[in-house]
Amino acid sequence: MANDLIQRMQNHLDAMAQVIPSENIEFWYARDLQEPLGYARWENFLTAIRRAIEACESTGYSVGDHFRDVTKMIAIGKGGQREVDDFMLTRYACYLIAMNGDPRKEAIAFAQSYFATQTRKQELIEERMRLHARLDARDRLRESEKSLSQNIYERGVDDAGFGRIRSRGDTALFGGNSTQKMKDRLGVAPARPLADFLPTLTIAAKNLATEMTNHNVQQADLRGEVRITDEHVQNNLSVRGMLGQRGIQPEHLPAEEDIKKLERRVKSDERKLEQRSGKLPGKETG
Repeated sequence: MANDLIQRMQNHLDAMAQVIPSENIEFWYARDLQEPLGYARWENFLTAIRRAIEACESTGYSVGDHFRDVTKMIAIGKGGQREVDDFMLTRYACYLIAMNGDPRKEAIAFAQSYFATQTRKQELIEERMRLHARLDARDRLRESEKSLSQNIYERGVDDAGFGRIRSRGDTALFGGNSTQKMKDRLGVAPARPLADFLPTLTIAAKNLATEMTNHNVQQADLRGEVRITDEHVQNNLSVRGMLGQRGIQPEHLPAEEDIKKLERRVKSDERKLEQRSGKLPGKETG
């Protein structure tokens, strides 16, 4: 996402922030956030809010501290007004709503980081966006590999066979370097998944090849380890070729921070964010 777009979105959300002077608590109205977060219909945004409320409950925090039902008047045709339902949302509530949106939407990806950092510094927001992008890419790879494993199990390939297929795919993607060679090169412990230490670009490349394999296995009804291995190798070679056209060799990209550490840091930051966001007052404000 370009820096100027990030700055415009940041300015937009900054301008929407409200403050409860007596409490020095920052909050946003849900209806103000609906459009900036990419929701055309209130009903769809309300679904995201309800999921966020469930997430708040599951963490053990008080929903009332962060989500407050309110009503407000909006203008309608010919100078009239009508009453609509709305929510007051703390920064933590806004963060939970963004985390329940689609991170492939630029507005959602930005909002996840904007509300998480509790800062106006653009460079910290950008850093957080990169972190979220890597975590999201890793989650997608886990899901695609799980789907492929289940898919090929029904076609005569057991867990050990899936491991061999994945390893052959890695060798194709990394220019002849096996999974173990890449672990040695990047300093990854034998028991840890290689993908937990790969940069976002490489994780996304592995995911694309895996999704292609899963699709073609189903479309062509491929069966048996040999045929599925050949398919997966070809897909990884195709992805490698695409990267190579842009001067990128995956085996030469440096390792990134252990993604498990990133996940723990995100969880810790979420707890701190909840505490820093403060609590909405018992009575409606605004």
